Amino acid sequence: MMQEWWRGGVIYQVYPRSFQDSDGDGVGDLPGIMSRLDHIASLGVDCLWLSPIFESPQADMGYDVSNYTDIDRLFGSIEDFDSLIARAHALGLKVIVDQVLSHSSDHHPWFTESKLSRTNARADWYVWADPLEDGSPPNNWPSVFGGRAWEWNSTRRQYYLHNFLNAQPDLNFHNPAVQDAVLDVMRFWLERGIDGFRFDTVNYFFHDQMLRSNPPARRPEHLPYAVNPYDMQEHVYSKSRPENVAFLKRVRALLDQFPGTTSVGEVGDSHKAVELMAEYTSGGDKLHMCYSFEFLGEEYTAAHFRSRIENFFNASEGDDGWPCWSFSNHDVRRHISRWAPFSQNLVDLGQQAAALLMSLKGSICLYQGEELGLPEADINFEELTDPPGIRFWPEYKGRDGSRTPMPWEKGEAPNGFTTGKPWLPIKANHAQLSVAAQHGDAASMLNFYRQILAWRRLSSALVTGDIEFYDTAEPVLAFRRTDGETAMLCLFNLSAQSLEISLNGLGDDIEPAPCRAGLRIMAKN
Repeated sequence: MMQEWWRGGVIYQVYPRSFQDSDGDGVGDLPGIMSRLDHIASLGVDCLWLSPIFESPQADMGYDVSNYTDIDRLFGSIEDFDSLIARAHALGLKVIVDQVLSHSSDHHPWFTESKLSRTNARADWYVWADPLEDGSPPNNWPSVFGGRAWEWNSTRRQYYLHNFLNAQPDLNFHNPAVQDAVLDVMRFWLERGIDGFRFDTVNYFFHDQMLRSNPPARRPEHLPYAVNPYDMQEHVYSKSRPENVAFLKRVRALLDQFPGTTSVGEVGDSHKAVELMAEYTSGGDKLHMCYSFEFLGEEYTAAHFRSRIENFFNASEGDDGWPCWSFSNHDVRRHISRWAPFSQNLVDLGQQAAALLMSLKGSICLYQGEELGLPEADINFEELTDPPGIRFWPEYKGRDGSRTPMPWEKGEAPNGFTTGKPWLPIKANHAQLSVAAQHGDAASMLNFYRQILAWRRLSSALVTGDIEFYDTAEPVLAFRRTDGETAMLCLFNLSAQSLEISLNGLGDDIEPAPCRAGLRIMAKN
């Protein structure tokens, strides 16, 4: 159905700062993105997702919003936004925008008013708490970005909660007026013609009203190796609260008033991410899709991929819920670098990862530059802009290495991204992988992505079909995708060594397809 274009669809994530600069200030913008929409359309994706473009002091690169209903001048104007939507729609592309609702900027007028007193109209729009008798914060909750999740305000003589930077105070979703306000924000953009939302930190909306301290993580053997103390807790009280479900139903009720729109939620949880993905998308009355960080880590094994996918569909009771899978995004190291030890050739690895991602049951997110096979950029400390990278250097180098600008033209940096100095550098190994260098090469990563996306689009088994895994020993991942009488067998060797596998029951009339990544198939009756 038209209204379910998202089911099995492919979403292309644009990180606006780094896609295309049109005015020479070194930062990407909306007119720049519009000038490159033909590239996105040529890939054969269904939708583009814009990371935050709203007014912001940019303490966390736009994930600290100070005005939810206007465009930051860094990226252009609201008229530029309207033009971008119109052009994308003319090319057959849907557009979804990032909504960062769990917290705002401390420059937002809501917070400016809230911090003035304990009695003003927005006094309880944020999470405020009295200190303990010794003046310390009310509990042990840490910030994802390091340190305590509580910041003292001397005017109210209270702490406010910030799960991320202290410049990102958490909104109090237990207050119905806050829910109403953010739903009004969503309606504003829906009425402007967007096709849906990607919800940042969707499981962080609610907190435990009793402010109980979190228990230690259940994996004590990992604690000595934790770079960030945040990983030493199980965050049962500071996020992923049961009250979240009722609010997500309100979100879906709003979206249902705009046929054809969709939603994808980011679930950040190291203990029960898959279960939350299923819970937040089941029943047809909450989010349409969710993704998590399950495939955004270091593990590249058959058991890992199989267990997460099977667990999701078991938890969501079949097709009741719907996942969105991704291998890279703006928050993690690019997968070409993360999974390099599992291949002797990064081109083979990139093409295998693309084929695997396109074969999974669910919708797909691609991150800009993934289609070029970009590895993680090696950023020097003096080049960093990312707050957690600066704080935890060198054990954690932050997220800047995955956020460097797109290389468009051949030659030296900045490769057509800007006429000025780019806000993050384009490294030499990225310059060699430019769009222009790959466009005319039939064997390039870029053209492989175009081919694999076209192949997926033409297969109902891959877009929405069922998935059934076969019991194979590591490192072989084997599954079957079926839609009615249409079936496809998918086999992947997730290692750097060549293997031979025998398959029973294929029949003499089936010629095994040529395989990449060192997997030789022997057909047997």
